[in-house]
Amino acid sequence: MTEFVDTAAEAVASVRDGSTVLLGGFGNAGQPMELIDALLESGTTDLTVVSNNAGQGDRGLALLIKERRVRKVICSFPRQSDSWHFDAAYRAGELELELVPQGNLAERLRAAGAGIGAFFTPTGYGTSLAEGKETREIDGRNYVLEHPIRGDVALIKALAADDAGNLVYRKTARNFGPVMAAAAAHTVVQVAKLVPRGSLDPENVVTPGIYVDTVTALTPRETQEVEAA
Repeated sequence: MTEFVDTAAEAVASVRDGSTVLLGGFGNAGQPMELIDALLESGTTDLTVVSNNAGQGDRGLALLIKERRVRKVICSFPRQSDSWHFDAAYRAGELELELVPQGNLAERLRAAGAGIGAFFTPTGYGTSLAEGKETREIDGRNYVLEHPIRGDVALIKALAADDAGNLVYRKTARNFGPVMAAAAAHTVVQVAKLVPRGSLDPENVVTPGIYVDTVTALTPRETQEVEAA
């Protein structure tokens, strides 16, 4: 049964110290900024964060890293020109990094949601990313065994939810949202709007409500800034 709450603070109240948090977004696209802000304010710490990248600028995940709330990052793309908070924490030895090729990251999350125990992939074979992992030759090609990534909590962003928790996304902001929703024990979603049951075309529902535990309707900060200008 999906729970609907009024604030971001209520939505992230289930996140505990030491949790593994799956964080949606591809850069800023689809990153649940308001949920992350609430998580920052909650004081939760010692987190393992699974995300496509390791934060950028002074927003979202980057602020969690800046405040040393994150113990480990599992991601594909940790560094870019404005990822200075990750860079500082990693170089200081205050942050652990597990680097995962992007396709493997998506598939490891999908495998968790699908109940797959492990899978073989050629990506990473023969590199340092395969060190310590089982390998196998299949039909003349070498593969690496990879395991699912499961989360205690997923924080994701969608465009709209109906009152059964079914979700639709806005274009590329969809990115990791669907696989993370399925891979977490508890999925928290911020949406731009709530609509009555039956308003969403079933053919367009990407994440069924069975994967959604908590929903809050929030005005994105970008919209707030435009309206205040």
